[in-house]
Amino acid sequence: MRIAMVGTGYVGLVSGACFADFGHTVVCIDKDADKIARLRAGEVPIYEPGLDGLIAVNVRQDRLTFEIEGREAVRRADAVFIAVGTPSRRGDGHADLSYVFAAAEEIARQIDGFTVIVTKSTVPVGTGDEIEAIMRRVRPDADFAVVSNPEFLREGAAIDDFKRPDRVVVGTEDSRARAVMREIYRPLFLNETPILFTDRRTSELTKYAGNAFLAMKVTFINQIADLCEKVGADVQHVARGIGLDKRIAAKFLHAGPGYGGSCFPKDTLALVRTAQEAGAPVTLIEETIAANERRKKSMADRIAAAMDGAAGKTIAILGLTFKPKTDDMRDAPSLDIVPALQAAGARIRAFDPEGMHEAQKLLSGIAMADNAYAAAEGADALVILTEWDQFRALDFAQLKSVMRSPIVIDLRNVYDPAEVRRHGFAYTSIGRS
Repeated sequence: MRIAMVGTGYVGLVSGACFADFGHTVVCIDKDADKIARLRAGEVPIYEPGLDGLIAVNVRQDRLTFEIEGREAVRRADAVFIAVGTPSRRGDGHADLSYVFAAAEEIARQIDGFTVIVTKSTVPVGTGDEIEAIMRRVRPDADFAVVSNPEFLREGAAIDDFKRPDRVVVGTEDSRARAVMREIYRPLFLNETPILFTDRRTSELTKYAGNAFLAMKVTFINQIADLCEKVGADVQHVARGIGLDKRIAAKFLHAGPGYGGSCFPKDTLALVRTAQEAGAPVTLIEETIAANERRKKSMADRIAAAMDGAAGKTIAILGLTFKPKTDDMRDAPSLDIVPALQAAGARIRAFDPEGMHEAQKLLSGIAMADNAYAAAEGADALVILTEWDQFRALDFAQLKSVMRSPIVIDLRNVYDPAEVRRHGFAYTSIGRS
């Protein structure tokens, strides 16, 4: 199949590369000339494990190309995927659909013959209807079908998620579009991946409902962690005890400083706004959003308490991105925690394996170190904020030799408390004594 992918952000680039690896011919289109130039030169503008190699292989085999002007690619395409950003709109929290609608207008002018227009971007319920209306207005004569096909990719594991997904959701009631989508995802039928065909609005809502449920699950275990601290229980064991129940499952039951990233914050907010306007408020998700914001803001106080105040002290921060295996800083807990510690009078020295370049754009007044031990040099406390693999086997003897005070605040529960204390550290974690 011939595929045009409009947008080379996280979703578009990963999806385009994976579709090419399935054997389709894919053209990724982006108006950012610098980004396209970098991709043509073999540079990948985002960090995702394995993506650079996947792109290189499929470029070399002529299945994947990059274009600024996508007119010819769209004209020849069997399916055009819209994978542009839908950030939260300032003021009301709604998803900003301006990029989606602009793409729809442009695509309408370029398609030739029956074409499936696939919304890969995360969009509120009813967006597909609006895209269809826009395209009908621009090209009344055009032959097309608008399909919803939400992504379910985890940053840091996106390629595996795409190639071995739990399910694929396709929203269309058009038989021709269904046949095209079946052919596009035919390689997954070999893995017996469930392909759920439904109507367009149901597909659009499925994405938001899924992310909102996971965000709620994270917030639930964080609140249970707070309770564990009060009553002397261990949240790790509680999480395992309930996670072994197949009705609950273990994923997203990891207590920490609160969720961030490109999806949960904006998608929960967009769902709340949609539900309020529809007269069916999702109060559980409203409280999830509020609780998560409170949690991120409270972490600085937790850190300060563990070191008897932050004023005048140097704090080493390990990890700045919202999760490991990505350079994504969007809504990362560090964006709340670091400024709050600075406001309390602390000096911050940080290290992140992939995120420091992006972090420097968003955080001011912090020193970046070359590694964990350089960050810890002369520090009054060490904070593990993101659970990168590099931080799972730290040499505590070396850390103790370079730190001013042997204090570790582990906000991801990476270590066994007894093990760290055995090395002479004061150790604080989440939901454990």
